Amino acid sequence: PAFGPVVADIGIRERVGVVVAAGWRLAAGIAAIVAVAIAPAIVGLALLEVSREALQRARCLLGARAARVEWIESDITAFEPTRPYRLWHDRAVFHFLTEAADRARYADTLRRALSPGGQAVIATFAPNGPRRCSGLEVVRHDAASLRTALGDGLELVDERAERHRTPSGGEQKFVYYRLVRRGAACADGLQSTAEESH
Repeated sequence: PAFGPVVADIGIRERVGVVVAAGWRLAAGIAAIVAVAIAPAIVGLALLEVSREALQRARCLLGARAARVEWIESDITAFEPTRPYRLWHDRAVFHFLTEAADRARYADTLRRALSPGGQAVIATFAPNGPRRCSGLEVVRHDAASLRTALGDGLELVDERAERHRTPSGGEQKFVYYRLVRRGAACADGLQSTAEESH
């Protein structure tokens, strides 16, 4: 599913969080940005991207609406969140983390970035999906392997299979996993919007 329907399905309408887009799949990242940036009810959008060129191209695409987006140039495994997010949407980045140490750093960042009750939507190649993408090795995930990789504090609540048609006409099998962050407080002193209002 596209980013907009994902957000609608889980009922989040404000302080929407990080969209993770891979530079070699720039079109997917841009589609996510535009879907949210043109929706007046959704605010607080951030885009995390390792490629400076990809960020610049996305900004140019949005024009004046780019001011509604927080632009973060960073490797996902080095990202240090400075505020909490209600939603983390990973558009096919996690499966490129082939080293266990990188997956562990990703999981730690995800837990610190999400406010309590915040949700993560992570799209990965399905167990019967491609073994490589854009010339790179990937790690395919089922629900069990994803839970193991992400560790405690994130509850898997839903999963959806998708068949993605590539520009060349090929087919890639994905799974979208939805998780909820459990816990009473954010790490590193980050607070949710509700907590800040008290």
